[in-house]
Amino acid sequence: MYSVKRLAYMVLVLFGISLLIFFLARVMPGDPARLALGPEATQEQVQALRHRLGLDQPLYTQYYVFVKGLLKGELGMSLVTKRDVSKDLIQRLPATLELVVAAMAIAVLAGIPLGVLSALHKDRTIDQLSRIFAFAGVSLPRFWIGIMFQIAFAYSLGLLPITGRITGDPPAHITGLYLLDSLLTRDFPAFMDSFKHILLPSITLSLSPLAQITRLIRASMIEQLRKDYTVVSRIIGMPENLNIYKYMLKNAFTATLTVIGLLFGWMIGNAFVVEQVFSWPGMARYGVNSVLRNDFNAVVGVTLVIGVGYVLINFIVDLLYGYLDPRIRLKK
Repeated sequence: MYSVKRLAYMVLVLFGISLLIFFLARVMPGDPARLALGPEATQEQVQALRHRLGLDQPLYTQYYVFVKGLLKGELGMSLVTKRDVSKDLIQRLPATLELVVAAMAIAVLAGIPLGVLSALHKDRTIDQLSRIFAFAGVSLPRFWIGIMFQIAFAYSLGLLPITGRITGDPPAHITGLYLLDSLLTRDFPAFMDSFKHILLPSITLSLSPLAQITRLIRASMIEQLRKDYTVVSRIIGMPENLNIYKYMLKNAFTATLTVIGLLFGWMIGNAFVVEQVFSWPGMARYGVNSVLRNDFNAVVGVTLVIGVGYVLINFIVDLLYGYLDPRIRLKK
């Protein structure tokens, strides 16, 4: 019952997102037909394109056509690439998804142990260093960090590539995720090549979420250390590692789970800075170029994918909440 309710809420939110995104895109300044044809096009040519795109129809009719196409997996023609936006997104989404997943893996795998160590050694050297790192990770702009990484590891040391996803031939296409595809096809040279390319951009994107996860885990673990069950477990002689990782960390992670879900969605929406700095051929970079060129179908498509990503991630987080804390599932 809990899962059904969350699913119903998700459907309603997705409908609201599609409605809001569609109408906001339609009030963007400029005439998409005029921009697509150029300044030398005649008024008759502009009107003909507007009619072909359905821009001369009432907004509610345009929205009906939009939803109808959406159910078929069609997002309309891009005025820049002259292809269906869904095809452009299918081509570029794996690059962004791979970057975001790699960045989140770094943030979680490094942030949780760093937060635990910081809490267990409160106000000591490791705690002070982690707090300085967390402050820097949240404060420093991502484009500056990316440029510094390029100067240090690419120009100065020559250890890692600067731009793109891969230097040689990409692995055989299965999912579009180069790291996964190269492992599935046992193309280890392609795996190492793509791994070197994704290392700097994923670390750059992960620093702010890593810092926030570290701070949240630290605060939650300090709170758990003060709980009665922690004191009692120490009195009865329970092994410290068992107490920390089986009970304290589980309770601390439950409180952090929502933020991790939001950070995942945040990274999808904010990957454009990293993609621009590292010339990463992803969806976020495509979206920025679409906004600059007033390609409203592409803008709607990219924004819709980001919105759906947020909703799906929060749906998964809700289900995980119910699994980690059965009281939430029973209460709702």
